Formats: sequence, structure tokens, C-alpha cells
Amino acid sequence: MDADPEQVRQALDNLLGNAVKYTPEGGSVQVSVRAGDPVEITVTDTGIGIAENALKHVFEKFFRAEQPEVEAENGTRLGLALVRHVVEAHGGNVDVTSELGKGSRFRFTLPAHQPNKKVENPPETSIQ
Repeated sequence: MDADPEQVRQALDNLLGNAVKYTPEGGSVQVSVRAGDPVEITVTDTGIGIAENALKHVFEKFFRAEQPEVEAENGTRLGLALVRHVVEAHGGNVDVTSELGKGSRFRFTLPAHQPNKKVENPPETSIQ
């Protein structure tokens, strides 16, 4: 895969961090990778899930679902916006499916072959 490894790592770290943060003790977080073109990376958890009305907003800057478990956590509310920015800047796609109380599945794809890209001004460093 021809991508900026640091930026893809940061996107994956953000997804994993959220999965761990919102999965209660005894739950599980799984990562799977499917080689091919595109490369597909999936992070699945058995956490608190995301309300259906919030799903369309989770990749927006500063969005936080109105759920007590989410509102209690600190954070910049930029992690998922960064994921979307990095993935799309590399020519990929990101999506989420979720069910309250059962968990979430975040999946992103990246083209297997493209020129190395360095994403300029990711959301964490360019808040406007």
C-alpha cells in the first residue's frame, strides 16, 4: 500500500483508542485487515454503540454523541474527523455501522497503489 504510514497509523490509533475507551471491561476490540485493492481495515468492538441519529455526524469536527457514556469522556472531538480526512486524502473511504448497547464497526479502505501522499493540515493542527 502506497500511503503515508504515520498518518495511516494515526487514523488507526484514533479508531482503536475510541474502541477501547467505549468498550466496557470484559468486552472485545478486534482489528482485521484484508489485503487487495483496495486494502480494507476494520475495527470492531462490543462497546456502548452509537445512536442511529448520531451515525451521520460522527466524522464531523467537534461532534460528540449525546450519550452519557460519551459526554463523560474528555477529548478534542477531532479524532474521527482526522480519520476521515486522512483516509479521503489518500483516496479511500471510511464508514461506520453501530447498534446501541452492542458495539460499532468502523471500516476504511485505501487504494493499494498510489503515489506516496503527505496529508497537509490535518484537523488536529488546523482548527478554524
